[in-house]
Amino acid sequence: MALLYIHIPYCDSKCYYCSFNSYTSKHDTKSSYISALERSLEFELDRFKIGKSGLESIFIGGGTPSTIEPSLYKNIFRQLNSFIKDGAEITVEANPNSASIEWLDGMFQLGVNRVSFGVQSFYDKKLKILNRVHSSREAKGAVLDAYRVGFRNISVDLIYGVVGDSRELLKRDIATALSLPINHISTYELTIESGTKFYDTPEVKYLNDALGYYVRDEIVEGGFQQYEVSNYGRYRSIHNLGYWSLKSYIGVGAGAVGFLDNMRLYPHRDISRYIDNPTWSDVEMLTRDDIITEKIFLGLRSEVGLERDILTPDMQRRADHLVKFNRLKLEGGVYKNSNFFLSDELTLSILTD
Repeated sequence: MALLYIHIPYCDSKCYYCSFNSYTSKHDTKSSYISALERSLEFELDRFKIGKSGLESIFIGGGTPSTIEPSLYKNIFRQLNSFIKDGAEITVEANPNSASIEWLDGMFQLGVNRVSFGVQSFYDKKLKILNRVHSSREAKGAVLDAYRVGFRNISVDLIYGVVGDSRELLKRDIATALSLPINHISTYELTIESGTKFYDTPEVKYLNDALGYYVRDEIVEGGFQQYEVSNYGRYRSIHNLGYWSLKSYIGVGAGAVGFLDNMRLYPHRDISRYIDNPTWSDVEMLTRDDIITEKIFLGLRSEVGLERDILTPDMQRRADHLVKFNRLKLEGGVYKNSNFFLSDELTLSILTD
């Protein structure tokens, strides 16, 4: 079983915090790009030796997948039909301004059964700071439209740590999200990265470590369980859990990443180069130590946990020390972390004396 990620690099506008591989131009290449995705899929399904019903989840991300009409996705879904496991989770990301009810219905008819909206906030002033092009009203309307067409697994993204944020504002954002027919929330602290618009205005970030805990507590109080540092739900995403369990995943599209055995695979990031050669990828070979480090980091930042048996004796000793001081729990041979916000610190404690 494997996961599949499909990257759509087109956007209507570039958010000031965004460091993903996305373009507000080159929309004239969409048809050629989708054809390249089809060629890449054929190649990668063979490389990963995916057989009938061998895909347990598909995630179409970006960029903004809702900038591409459902009709252009048809051949991809036809190509994948025999590889998709019955009941597989099929997610598409969408922006409220471009996810019309017709678009949502079209994707639902193709077999997509989960939609994740890049809402970020229900406060219009904050949306403008982030250079989001939708309004609070559009965000709420898009979620309701998704429910109307039949989606029952709906997620929204929220950002915190932005100048002007307060507990009152975040409480209102979370309450608005919880009032909608959703079963999943992803929350992200604003990060300032090189190459983004915000890199020149770092003062837009509001530094307050307590906000993350406040956001977590408000969402949990609303009936959603935290199952990873940034993710909460009455529903747990199969695709997300697959990443954190370090399952094999195919990545197709300009800027995607794949993982197979001890290889990380990077296709071309540039759209034109990807269209010209969609089966090419740069290969990064991972050592056993690299993979153990990733399993520690990913396991401790999520409910997946960390299997004791994969650790060296020294790592086990350090992890047991954390158990002794109630920083971790050992349950059935798996170390569990009850405070995902400390995952980096705990990973470092296990890796180093």
